[in-house]
Amino acid sequence: MITGRQEIPAPIRDESEPLTLAQKEALQRAVVKVVKLGEQVGVSADQMIELLESGLTVRELLEYLAARTGEVA
Repeated sequence: MITGRQEIPAPIRDESEPLTLAQKEALQRAVVKVVKLGEQVGVSADQMIELLESGLTVRELLEYLAARTGEVA
């Protein structure tokens, strides 16, 4: 039985190696989904970029958007 949130470790990747085509496509699909979620909860892509540039991590951004889904519902 799984209780609470489980941390899923990020895959280890040599950042000096370029992304493969499959990785680029997966990343693009993920970004599109995040942008759509942001639009649904009233956060524009530009606002999300500002949040990330101000120091928010991607995980924190996703948590923020998830919290806003409750405000919109």
